Amino acid sequence: MGLFNSYEEIKQWRQDTIQSVEGDHADLNAFHDQIMNHTFTLALEKVKSEQGEPPAPFVFFLMGSAGRYEQSIWSDQDHGILFRGDDVHQSYFLQLGEEISTGLGVTGYEKCDGNVMASNPLWCQPVEVFKQQITDWLNEESWQTLRNFSIFFDSRSFHGEDELLLEAKQHSFSLIDGHPHLYERLMDNFEYMKKGVGVFGQLLPDQKDAGKNELHLKHTVYFPYVNALRLLALKKNLTTASTISRFEQLRFFYPFIATYEKDFRRFLELRLLLKKGEESYEKVHLLSIEKLSKKDKQELKHLIRRGQRLFTSVTSVMKEEVPS
Repeated sequence: MGLFNSYEEIKQWRQDTIQSVEGDHADLNAFHDQIMNHTFTLALEKVKSEQGEPPAPFVFFLMGSAGRYEQSIWSDQDHGILFRGDDVHQSYFLQLGEEISTGLGVTGYEKCDGNVMASNPLWCQPVEVFKQQITDWLNEESWQTLRNFSIFFDSRSFHGEDELLLEAKQHSFSLIDGHPHLYERLMDNFEYMKKGVGVFGQLLPDQKDAGKNELHLKHTVYFPYVNALRLLALKKNLTTASTISRFEQLRFFYPFIATYEKDFRRFLELRLLLKKGEESYEKVHLLSIEKLSKKDKQELKHLIRRGQRLFTSVTSVMKEEVPS
C-alpha cells in the first residue's frame, strides 16, 4: 500500500478496514499504529515543507491506552514530544504537535479532554527541562502532579530517538528509588476504584450517568489491573508500557500475578466482543447492564473482583518491600 496524500484518505481507509481487525486485540492495536504512523508521516512532511527539517533530535511518544498498546475500537489522543537542546526549538515542535493533533482528529482520534498532547507546552519540551518537570511533579506530590507522572510513565516511543524517552524514564527511577515514600503516595493516588459489584452481587452502574444503567468498563474493570502493574513496573524499573508486557516480565519476580494475567487478557477479549461495532469514543467504555446476558454479567463480576484483589495484593507486597 502506498502513502496517503491526506488525512481524509487515512480516515476512509480506517473506516473500510477496521471491521476486519476489531475482533482481535493484537491485530486491532497494530492497525491503530498503522493509522497513527501514516498520520504522523503526513503531519511531519507538512511541517517540514513549511518550516524546514526538525532543528534537533526528537522523539514523538504515545501515552494512555495507545502507549500501553491497549486501545479499543475508539480512543482519544495522548502523546508528547521530547527533543534535545533548549527552548529555542520549542516553537517548531509545538507546531508539529499541533499538526499531529489535527491529523489524528481527522483520522478518528478525539483530542484529549485533559490536553495531554504534543501541542501543549507541558508535553512538548527539551528533555532536560522535562526531567526537571518530572522532579517538580514528584516533589509536589499532589494528586494532579502524580497523575501527570503516571500518564507519562505509561509511554512508548513511536517515532524518533528512543533514548530521549528512556533518559526521562531512567531519571524517574533514580528519583523514586531515592525517595521510597513516593511509592506510598502513588499507591494512595491509585487506590480509589469505582465499585463495580454491589453487596447483593449486582453490577453497579456508573454514577455520572444515573438512570442509564451503564457499567463503566475503563474505571471499574480495567484500571485496577493497569494501576497494579504500573506500581510493580516502577518498583522493578521496567521501561515497558504495555500491561501485558509488564505481566510477562514481572511474573518472574512476583509469581502470584500469573493467574491475574489470564484475567486481564480475557478482559481485553471480552471488551472487544461486547463493544463490537461501537460507533463513537463517547460510548466505547460504557456497557448497558440490561443488555448483558447472565453469562456475561457473571464473567464481568469475576473480572472486577479479580482486578480489585490483584490491586490489594500488589499494595500489600509494595508495603512489605518498600522501607518506611
